[in-house]
Amino acid sequence: MHIAVLATNTDDSDFAARHPRDVEKFRLLMHGVRPAWRVTAFDLPKGEFPVDLHEFDGFLIGGSPSSVHDEDVWIERLFTIIRTAFAAGKPLAGACFGQQAIGKALGGVVGPNPGPFVLGTAETEVIAPAPWMDPVSSFRLAAAHGEQVTTLPPGAEVVGQTPGCPAAAYRIGTSVFATQYHPEMTPEFLAALVDEFAPHFPAEVGEAARSSLAFGTEGPRFAEWIARFFEQAKS
Repeated sequence: MHIAVLATNTDDSDFAARHPRDVEKFRLLMHGVRPAWRVTAFDLPKGEFPVDLHEFDGFLIGGSPSSVHDEDVWIERLFTIIRTAFAAGKPLAGACFGQQAIGKALGGVVGPNPGPFVLGTAETEVIAPAPWMDPVSSFRLAAAHGEQVTTLPPGAEVVGQTPGCPAAAYRIGTSVFATQYHPEMTPEFLAALVDEFAPHFPAEVGEAARSSLAFGTEGPRFAEWIARFFEQAKS
């Protein structure tokens, strides 16, 4: 299969320069579960966009410190890609900003967290598992968000929830599969991220983030679900 990774991370800080960009994080994530797949990554904020959407079997949209409410040209182009791909029956997977972008582009609403910024790891309680998921009661992924989907797009169904995030994961039939969290972040990168950014938030945010790291993350498990999601859409 040929998957397009649409990376949306606008962080060009010194911290970001010391770590692989999201295009590489997502490529490694998917090759970890489907090494034979072709993964082509596009860095949207740097002006890289797919030309022919029909060239790809699916689209995976990543996270960003940007807001889906920003008026940047690349965000509007992303919304167009989402709507066009969805109308063409191409499966869309999203993580964090990616979940929000899909939600807004397809008619949902994105707003601020009801509580503080979420940083560290988050355990999603599975309430309506998708057919391509394992039969688990919960899963844990890296977290870093101040906004979330507050109203689902038409036809969407909640897959999982966390305290303060009722739509922590959702799907639209067999066409969309998205999570508010970050399967591409390894435990090592997440620990570095918390060390770097926790001092910029209230003390309780940093304390909760550091405490949550002890529980680990399940990025590879979620990557397997993303792969199965793409496979079932093509079958």
